[in-house]
Amino acid sequence: MQFPETFLNLSGERFVVHYQVRAADATEARARVQGICLEQTVEVPETLLAHDDLREKIVGRPELLAETAPGTYEAAISYAIETTAFEFTQFLNVIFGNTAMQQGIRVLRLDVPDSLLRHFPGPRFGQAGLRRLVGIDSRPLLCTALKPMGLGAENMARLAHQIALGGVDIIKEDHGLTDQPFARFSERVARCAEAIRRANDHTGDRCLYVPNITAPSDQLFARAAAAKQLGAGGVMVAPGLAGWDAIRRLAADDDFALPIFSHPAWLGTLVLGPDHGLTHHVVFGQLPRLAGADATIFVNYGGRFPFSQQDCRGIVQGATSPLGAYPPIFPVPAGGMTLADLPAMSRFYGAEVIFLIAGGLYAAGPDLAANARQFRTRVESL
Repeated sequence: MQFPETFLNLSGERFVVHYQVRAADATEARARVQGICLEQTVEVPETLLAHDDLREKIVGRPELLAETAPGTYEAAISYAIETTAFEFTQFLNVIFGNTAMQQGIRVLRLDVPDSLLRHFPGPRFGQAGLRRLVGIDSRPLLCTALKPMGLGAENMARLAHQIALGGVDIIKEDHGLTDQPFARFSERVARCAEAIRRANDHTGDRCLYVPNITAPSDQLFARAAAAKQLGAGGVMVAPGLAGWDAIRRLAADDDFALPIFSHPAWLGTLVLGPDHGLTHHVVFGQLPRLAGADATIFVNYGGRFPFSQQDCRGIVQGATSPLGAYPPIFPVPAGGMTLADLPAMSRFYGAEVIFLIAGGLYAAGPDLAANARQFRTRVESL
């Protein structure tokens, strides 16, 4: 059979996905690219399509195929913006979808026109907005995490109070803190928000408290509303657990209107294969920003995780390079960093960064407030 001839009135606007394709030669590479074009759109053999608008406008269109190394090709494929239905979930589906289950294909980067960007809210605050909230104009921002899991709400609040007294700009929760019986969400958030408010009153600083609201889908948005009501200055969501569209929905909500931090839990599975998955640039740079996060947490090179300097540079580029009217968002390197790492991190990232030191801050000495003051002093002197 052949599908009936179809004619469509589309805008002509397209977005581009750059793929890395492994193939024995150019002939195989072209065949694999054509397979992506079909798989990501109509998902039927090309022989079933008439020479009509399904073939010409809906099927992905190869725009570039170049060999970058023996057996490795870069392919650029454009897609009609209408194939996304202007839904973030379907946008992700068109980018990789079923092709994610094929070996030897990797998403390198995305080129997204304004005609598609305007359907997604983008970051509400970005770097400049977060700086306004904490009242810091130029230096890197300082962040730590409340941990470990198992402490009660009262003890968590004591830690938060000491850290805020020491001058840290942002205190987020560890991603493992949710609504466990030993530290219920509402009590923990209320106590920690109050502790940080009291510290701010004492110091004159504007430390933000950022609780983790990652939760089952029927509870996440209620936790977001509760966090705001209880005094949180932002929230953290792990899109690998809760879904990218949870960030998109929060960023679009004018009644919520708090900064959103994206956490990398579970996302490492997408980037660690050199010939498969997606690049760090896309997963930790472009996608959080496209979804509407204001800061993207990722693991720094040289820590306990296998990210390289090249990976981290790619993340920074995805988070900050021009992208329509979207503001740049903060890269937040983390994962086993200590106060001794700050000079090297400053040289690598510059000033437009949030340094997240957690375990290293607790381990710096018995006086947590003094450790936090040392953190701030060292960054201010860089």
